[in-house]
Order: sequence, then structure tokens, then C-alpha cells
Amino acid sequence: MQISPLAVLVVVSSGMVAGVLFAVALSVVPALMAMPADRYLYTTTLLGRNWDPVMPILVLGTAAGDLVLALLPGPQSARVLFGAAVVLMLGVAGVSHLCNVPINRMLKRIDPDAVPADWADPRPRWRAWHLLRTTLAVAALTANSLGVALT
Repeated sequence: MQISPLAVLVVVSSGMVAGVLFAVALSVVPALMAMPADRYLYTTTLLGRNWDPVMPILVLGTAAGDLVLALLPGPQSARVLFGAAVVLMLGVAGVSHLCNVPINRMLKRIDPDAVPADWADPRPRWRAWHLLRTTLAVAALTANSLGVALT
């Protein structure tokens, strides 16, 4: 059985995406939820520094690799799974870009030393969107793994 380097790459890259998002959901989010608002705002600024452009490139690069694998000749079942992974990774990108990133941008505009008294804490909303994209990423990793197994 011959497995293409691209197939290995999409499994590794989708695994990295799922792993990062899972680790954030498991450890970082609960820690952020427990912090007072000022520490939360300061910490999110520090945590967010290195995600861009790495995560968007990784997510969209994985989706592009999956698209190529879905279009290449091969077992129909594997191609369907790679196609599903494209949709799932685009879902990760969509939730990130349309839901989590706008919250992050809003947070960057708030001075941690001057949190408004009427501040609406976005952490529960951010967590819900993050759990959705984590679920999508784990599903994409599963689809990619099964797709490789069937090639």
C-alpha cells in the first residue's frame, strides 16, 4: 500500500489543529474562566500573540490538502472522507474568523487596568464557539485518519 506524502501531511496538520484546540479547551479556557476580568484581558493579549498567522495557515492549508486528496483518483470512500474533512476544516476557519476572532479583537481594545463597570464578559460565548471549532477539528482529524486508512 502506497500512502502519499500529502495524505500524511493532512493527518499531521489536522492533528496539530485538533491538538492545539483541544489543549486550549482542556486547560487554557478553564484557567481564563477563573480569572478576574483584568487578569483575563491581560492574559488573552499574551496568549493571542503567536496564533496569527500560524493557525489560519495551518487550518486553511489542511483544507487545501484535503481538497486535493478528495479530487485525486482513489477509493471513493477515502475521497468522500477527505471531502468531509475539507468542509470540517472550513467550518473551523469560519467559526474562528466569524465568531472567536471578533471577540478577541474587541478584547484587545479594553485596557485591563480600566475595565468598564458595565463590561459584558464574553468568556462563556467565546468558550461555546471554541468548543464548536474544537469538535469540528477533531471530526476533521478523524475523517483524515480514516481516509488515509482506506487508501
